[in-house]
Amino acid sequence: MSYLHLLSYFFAGVFVANAIPHFVSGVMGRPFQSPFAKPPGEGLSSSTVNVLWGFFNAVVAYLLITHIGAFHPRTTVHILAFALGALLISLFTARHFGQFHGGNAPQRP
Repeated sequence: MSYLHLLSYFFAGVFVANAIPHFVSGVMGRPFQSPFAKPPGEGLSSSTVNVLWGFFNAVVAYLLITHIGAFHPRTTVHILAFALGALLISLFTARHFGQFHGGNAPQRP
């Protein structure tokens, strides 16, 4: 197995995890941060832009999984690479977007 295949599965996880909040926010009709907002990643983009961005991310993830290597969901190393990509981008975005939506506020006892 090539390490490039694992890298592809890692980034597929990144793209899937990134697709979810954009697509869901867009479908709910809510604006959300996107790379197309001003300033990028901080300003809000329309729900339509977020649906399109989320869908694009899902398509990229699909292509990375299906056209590079031979992804097998029952192969532990494939799932770990995918899950690690999803986890790392999820933690990053939780910290980044939490500053705009109150997710990083200190907890009161």
